[in-house]
Amino acid sequence: MTNPKRFRVALVGAGHIAEQNHIPALKRVPGRAEIVAVCGRDLKRTEDFAQRNDIPKSYIDFEQMLSEAKPEIIVNCTANNLHYPFTMGALQHGCHVFCEKPPAMQAQEAQEMADLAHKNGKFLGYNFQRRQAPEYTVLKSQIEEGTFGEVYHIKAEFLRRRGIPGWGNFTNKTIQGGGALIDLGVHVLDLALNLIGYPFPKKLIGNQYDFIGKQGGVGLKGVWDPTKFEVEDACFAYLSFGNNASITLSSSFALNRKEEETVNLEVFGSKAGATLNPFEIFTETHGALSNMQFPHLPKVDMQFENTIAFLDGCEGLPSTICNAEQGAVLQGIIEAIYKSASS
Repeated sequence: MTNPKRFRVALVGAGHIAEQNHIPALKRVPGRAEIVAVCGRDLKRTEDFAQRNDIPKSYIDFEQMLSEAKPEIIVNCTANNLHYPFTMGALQHGCHVFCEKPPAMQAQEAQEMADLAHKNGKFLGYNFQRRQAPEYTVLKSQIEEGTFGEVYHIKAEFLRRRGIPGWGNFTNKTIQGGGALIDLGVHVLDLALNLIGYPFPKKLIGNQYDFIGKQGGVGLKGVWDPTKFEVEDACFAYLSFGNNASITLSSSFALNRKEEETVNLEVFGSKAGATLNPFEIFTETHGALSNMQFPHLPKVDMQFENTIAFLDGCEGLPSTICNAEQGAVLQGIIEAIYKSASS
């Protein structure tokens, strides 16, 4: 890239995601990003966070940070219920926004965020970093090149055996908006939709459950309080699209199954199929069934690559990130699944 722009970046949300994911990635591209400020809820904790991460300014007032630090990019690392207000505030101030997933709590919020980004000529991207996995990149390229023929069904899974988080707000519906679907399933749903052009389904059906979450039990990601469990521990959905393609989506915090965790896509096309994890393509070659494996794909830092994709989008360059329009479609589907599952 010739003479990339160096953006002034500020973070809102001084927590684990900002410190472990976004700050290390941004610091690897000093020629494209300079972290100038961070905003948190508690003054002392935010000051400590800033000092620990060599960030010059710390604030507990978002508007003050926007006015004084003059960021060009806001990285929104807040809880789910705060994605909308902070993203809207940043866009209104003329900033690009890199927002954590999910886009918002409601479909209307995600659409308003996309509309404002478009109106103000700013880039809004969402941190679905699994798009940057080399296996997924090759899979998408193979589909686009016609190797799979017509892709007509995708099976998307993000399943945990006993993975209810025993920390944070993951079981609080008011803050999170939901459970396994909005926290885990949203990742693989994004991957699946992105392979088929990101359409909105013409019909869908969803089912959700909370048996294990509310009865309690052994946890592999800490101990949760079943008396305060307000979200679904498992959600399943079937989506049918206008071109007769379909997606089945399975997500769980807790499910009575053998494996501790599965994150996978199975893709079925008229000429070939594939599994994402492990990555393998199944087809027919010269009259014989054949499998294609890719043992030498590089290992990449998916968060770093997604940060690069976001910065590319801010500069108007081609980008592989989940953008504002896709985020609005995704949030609309999540809302429709929850509505179906609740009826």
